[in-house]
Parts: sequence; C-alpha cells; structure tokens
Amino acid sequence: MDSLLPPQFAHIALPPLREELSLHAGPALATGEPSYTLEDPVRNQFFRVDWLTFEVLRRWSLGSPQRVLDDIVQETALDIGLDDVEAVLGFLDQNQLLQPDPLGSIAVMSRRHKAQRGAWYTQLLHSYLFFRIPLVKPDRWLTRVAPSFEWLFSPVFLRLTLLALVLSGIQIYREWGRLGSMLMDTFTPTGLLCYGLALAGVKCAHELGHAIAAKRRGCRVPTMGLAFLVLWPVPYTDTNDVWRLNNKHHRQQVAAAGVATELIVAIWSSLAWAVLPDGVLRSIVFPLATTTWIATLAINASPFMRFDGYFVVSDWLDMPNLHARSFALARWDLRERLFGLGVPPPEYFPARRHWGLILFAWGVWLYRLTLFIGIAVLVYHFFIKLVGIFLFAIEMSWFILRPLATELRVWRDLWPAIRRTGRTRRSAMLLGLAVLLFVLPWPTRVQSSGVLRPSEVFPIHAPEHAMVSALPLKNGARVEPGQVMLQFAVAENASQRQGLEAQIESLRWRSEGAGFDAEQKAQSMVLREQLASAEAKLDLLKEQAARYRPAAPFAGTLRDMDAELAPGVWVGKNERIGVLVSDQGEEVSTYLDEDTVRRVAVGDSARFYADGLEGPFVRLQVTGIDQDATHVLPSGMWSAQHGGSVPAHDKQGYWFPERAVYRVTLKVTESPGPLAGHSWRGKVVIAADWEAPGTRLLRGVAALLWREAGF
Repeated sequence: MDSLLPPQFAHIALPPLREELSLHAGPALATGEPSYTLEDPVRNQFFRVDWLTFEVLRRWSLGSPQRVLDDIVQETALDIGLDDVEAVLGFLDQNQLLQPDPLGSIAVMSRRHKAQRGAWYTQLLHSYLFFRIPLVKPDRWLTRVAPSFEWLFSPVFLRLTLLALVLSGIQIYREWGRLGSMLMDTFTPTGLLCYGLALAGVKCAHELGHAIAAKRRGCRVPTMGLAFLVLWPVPYTDTNDVWRLNNKHHRQQVAAAGVATELIVAIWSSLAWAVLPDGVLRSIVFPLATTTWIATLAINASPFMRFDGYFVVSDWLDMPNLHARSFALARWDLRERLFGLGVPPPEYFPARRHWGLILFAWGVWLYRLTLFIGIAVLVYHFFIKLVGIFLFAIEMSWFILRPLATELRVWRDLWPAIRRTGRTRRSAMLLGLAVLLFVLPWPTRVQSSGVLRPSEVFPIHAPEHAMVSALPLKNGARVEPGQVMLQFAVAENASQRQGLEAQIESLRWRSEGAGFDAEQKAQSMVLREQLASAEAKLDLLKEQAARYRPAAPFAGTLRDMDAELAPGVWVGKNERIGVLVSDQGEEVSTYLDEDTVRRVAVGDSARFYADGLEGPFVRLQVTGIDQDATHVLPSGMWSAQHGGSVPAHDKQGYWFPERAVYRVTLKVTESPGPLAGHSWRGKVVIAADWEAPGTRLLRGVAALLWREAGF
C-alpha cells in the first residue's frame, strides 16, 4: 500500500508505551472481526481497538514503523501501510498512552493541559453545565457485601417479584379511586417532601444496583458520588471497568441494574401500599409505588441521553460510542443529500443498521432540542430575570447553536467541492423556494369558538312578591312592540301609588298658595323638596309597575314559557318566565387574541359549524370588532375549560381571560334553518387577510421579547 508519509517516518524510533497499560480480548464485532480493550488503569479509561490496532500494539516493541509493518505483513493477512501505523501512533499520543519524553514532556503536557482546560470562562461554563463530586470509594466495601445480595439475582426472587406485581396490580385496580385521591395529596407541601425523600432514597438504591451488579461480575467500582447537570444533583457510579467484560449480556445487566432496582422497589412498594393500613408507612411507600419509577423510565431508560438506556442499547448493538458514530453517519448522509459530494461514509454497516443509525441520530437530535430548550426555559424562570436571561443564552448557545455552528464550519471548509455539484444547485433552488413560501403572503383562516344566537333577546324575569294575574300569550306567540306579554297582580303597589298621587297633589296646592314673606318662603322651599321626593317615589313605583306588566321592546316571538304558568300562580323573585326573541335575524359572537384579531376586518366572510349537529354550515359576515380588550367573558361558554377556545379562569362566577382577547361580531347572511331562534355554540372559521408565515413568526417573537424584556 502506497504511503504519503515522508520516507524517514519508516525508520523513526517509536516512543515506548506506558507500562501500566493492559490489553484484554474483547467481543467480536458485527463483521466477525475480533476486537480488543485497551485499559488505562491510572485514569480508569478503556479504549475499544480493532484487529489492526491490536496487531500494531503487539509489535510496538520492535522499535520502528517499518519493522512493525513488515512483521504484520509477513505473519497476518492484513493489508496495511505506514499510514495505518502512523494513525495508531496518533491515537496513542492523543490519548496520552505513551511514556512522556523526559526532555520535552513537561512543556508538551503543560500545553495539552492548558488546551484541555481552555480559558477561564470555558472552565466556568463547563463547571456550570456539568461537574462531579466523588463522595465515597466503595470498592472494598462492595467486595465484602456483594455476596449478601446474591439472592436478588436468583430465579426464586424473580418469580416472587412477578407474583407481587400481579397481586399488587389486582389490588390497585380495586382501589383505583383511593389511589387517585392520594395522588392529588402528593401536591401538598407534606406530599412533596415525602416525594423528594422517596426520590432521593430510590436514586441511591438505583446507583447501588449498578455497583452490586458490576462487583458481581468482578469489576472495580472506584467511586460513587454526585454529578451536577446544570446545577441539578444526580447520583452517579463509576462502572467504567465493565468495558473489560467480553460478554455483552453481562455489560447490559450492569447498565440495566439501576432501572431494574427501581422497578423492583416499585413492585414491592405497590404490594405494601395495597396491604398496609392508612398511616405513615403507607404514605411513605406511595411515591415509591406510583411516581418515582415513571421518572426512571422516562429519563434513565431513554437511549437519547447518555444514561442507562444508552448503554443498554449500545451493548445490545455492540457499538461503543453509539451517539458519536451515529451522529457522524447522519451528518455524512445530510451532506450527501444536500450537496452530493460523493465522499465515502465514515463507517460501513449493513443497509438496515445504516438507516437505523441515521434515524436514531435524528431522533436524538430532536429529543435533545426539545429537552435543552425546556431546560433553558426552566433555568430562565428559576432564577431572577437578569441571571435567567444570561443562563438561558448560555444554554441555547452551548447546546443548540454551537453544534450548528460546528457543522456550518465544516460546510465552509468543503465549500470548493460543494459549489461545483449539481445537487448543491438543486438544494439552493429548494431553499430559495422555501424562503419565498416563508415571506410571501398566504390566505389564512382563523378558527375560534363562537355562539350563535338571535340578534336581540329580552329575558322576562318576575318581580318580587308577584302573582300571575293574566297570561294573554302562549309560548311561540308573535309579539308586537309595546304589547304586554303578561301581568302580575300586586295590590300593595297600587295603594302606594294612589297615596303618593294624592300627596303630590296636596303639596303642589300648598306650594302654589305660599306667600312672599320670609316665613312663607322658607315653608315653600320645604314644600318643594317634599314634592320632589314624592315625585321621585312615584316614578320609582311606575318603574316597578312596568315590571309587573312587562311590554315587548321589539317585535319577536315569545319562547321558553313555563308550561305550568297560569293566573293565580305565585312566582319567585327574578325567576325567569320566558324570553322574547327578535325576528331581526341571528348573530355570532367570538373572541380572538390580539395577534389573530389584526388579521380580521369588517366585511370578511366566515362560516359557523354548530357543535353536536351534522349538516351544512351557516354563512356569516364580520360586522364589528371591539377596539378595547374584553376583561370579563359574558359566560363560561367561551372558556377553554368548557370546550371553548379562550383560556380563562373562574373567579367568583366571573370568567377572566388569561390574555387580551377582543370580541368579534358576525351577522348571519342566510337562513340558519333549524338553528334559528336558539343559542348554539360552535366553531367559527373566518377567511382572514393574507399574511406571510414569516411575518407572523417575527411578530410572535417580537411580542415575546417585548413581554419578557420588562424587569
């Protein structure tokens, strides 16, 4: 094999390997090729190497690259060159596996140490994002106590655990209502304290499960402690020594031991909760049985982060560095699809695994994008606003923008090759089309909940101490403006009115007959005040009398009359007797937020679809848009809690919107058919103004920044 290295490289003296390194046989790779594990006991690190690297390391003592190459070619079937030997040398040097040079090692190690540490702000950033605090060195203690836990791995205990799962499941099904009520009690201060203590205890058991499983397979457990991920404490156990295990099932057992421990604790806690009486013990086991294991499955069992699930999947696929290798393959696939560079993939896999790794990488990226944005938002709200903004920017720049910038730098380096391919031009055209679709206006539709009802409605309520004296109209009768719809008898009102009329007549006569002297003038002023008071009382009685003889304010139809009403029947105060519905048509009211209402204008067409009814829609037209925001909704029909579209909260019977909303009124432009004369809730779809998606996005971002900018 031809080499591009200078000729003198073949005869240089190879630097010696560190004496404490050891090489172990590893599992066979998916291709059938043997692998080996290189152990660095000082740093407790392990490196999986392939057959070629192993053969080079075996002959490292020969002293020069050419001798190593000649011996490998003579004794093995490998076809290698000096480039391969140079690659192994670079790998050993990069990972500090060579003995340091007595002369220049201090300067080299100092430069390497400074490069690894980076600037002070980089160190501070790394410490904020992740750091570890070793607390104990449990290896000797685990060596003594591990045999005492051997019964946990026995088939008998497994069968008993499965039996406990079945029994607890049956009992929990019977007491499901009780379980739900106790779950609501978890959100009290005492419940949250119990949950926190239970979570801390079960996480310690989780790590102990890893440690015992590793010690059971003969591995060292040098440290256990706390790791801080974005300042959030997480227990950890150093089980790197499991890389010495050839059997991948044994490595999977160690990786899955923590999750298995929590599930076992949850199963037996569920059985304990089912059989224990109400009390302290039942309250303690409740979070262990219901909530902690759910968090474990959601976080630790996920292969998208470097937690237990990742190592289980990595060992199952027998692919160390699963994330890095799948990411490299997905980035290569992305570049080929966008630019068609014709570069060979970083690794070759069977077709099924090839596409599986690419899809897995995209799944990890989407999962991490969601998770890191959530963490950034949580950090922003957890700290004071100034600190929260700074930490939010750090989270977004480090976890999201930095990987994008790294990939863009690779594209910049590949630009001479990228610009020449036809696929690049196609990708550029598609990008331009996407930008046009993003900035050009599109027809938009606005959807919201609405209520269709008659344009005018006059509810008829009974006054106090009222008895029906006359009922001239029946339900469904046609009513003209000013027509009396029913009468209530009230003798007390009539007698008071007669007395006041007589008093007013007397006061007027006495006031007009008053003289011009001072005493008579003073008496005249008193009489006028008494006259004004009596006239006000008479006006009030007339207003009350009108309530006893309600007249129609407009033409319409009388609806919803109580069938049991008849002359002589007493009714309660403010009791609803019926409703007068106008014949002037129906209208629809809906409420839109400030971002949506700007796209709606008077005259826009719309449609109304009634809830719970099948059939044609009703055509509408926007007739009015309130200029001021609505502070209180007319009723809960529009609220999201009752099936509407307006987020609102109830306070003493009044519904207050969570954000600014504006009332939009629409008239019905065609016969509503069976919906006429009644109130119906449904969905309103308005053909709004044309708008570019980019404009809407920028406006939303600007509104968010403006809202959060205030201190």
